[in-house]
Amino acid sequence: MKYIESAKNQKVKEWKKLHTKKERDRTNTFLVEGFHLVEEALKSEGAVKELILTDQTNLPKDLNPQINCYVVSEDAFLAISETETPQQIAAVCQMQRSPEVKGEKWLLVDAVQDPGNLGTIIRTADAAGIDGVILGKGTVDAYNSKTLRSAQGSHFHLLLEKRDLLEFTDQLKKQGISIFGTALQDAVSYNQINPSDQFALIVGNEGAGVDPELLEKSDQNLYVPIYGQSESLNVAVAAGILLYHLNG
Repeated sequence: MKYIESAKNQKVKEWKKLHTKKERDRTNTFLVEGFHLVEEALKSEGAVKELILTDQTNLPKDLNPQINCYVVSEDAFLAISETETPQQIAAVCQMQRSPEVKGEKWLLVDAVQDPGNLGTIIRTADAAGIDGVILGKGTVDAYNSKTLRSAQGSHFHLLLEKRDLLEFTDQLKKQGISIFGTALQDAVSYNQINPSDQFALIVGNEGAGVDPELLEKSDQNLYVPIYGQSESLNVAVAAGILLYHLNG
């Protein structure tokens, strides 16, 4: 157990840098805040590198001895916190990388830019029993604080990778996995498609939709009918409807 009083401590400065994508990418780590996210991180073997808390009595039971623990002052914790009402516990986590991407049910995310949308998409994919979420070029960073809060711990439950979606869809097609794009033209209503044991769904940018080059890779493009006067559905809502239908 290590104790830190000053918000100007070098370790505190290092943690604060994890608010930037550049530092997260450089260190392959990210910061989570709050009891729920820390609890979910601790359930994932090898995910937590450092535990940060203001009250030693909040130390989780049966904590892995390889995890470095720091008790910090409230001032020091406020220096790293990005929430309006900090819960006085945080963790530095390791991004999980897999050399082999295996699975039968996939969600491919093309250039979704809103962090709240991406977090909700990841959480929904987790709830729908999807094996992995693959993030394509132009998609917002999956490890920024708003995305992490929106996903509510689902980062630790499924495979999350950044990949070239054109190459990844080719890999899936070689495995015999059906590819479904999402589009308003040259598409059929999702309820005309039967659920499947193997599929990949592509969802796209909030304004522009899925890249046309990616749509050419799909076996069938789908849309969700709109019965009211709204022009479109939120991408996370549409993803949820389609994933639950395809997973049957």
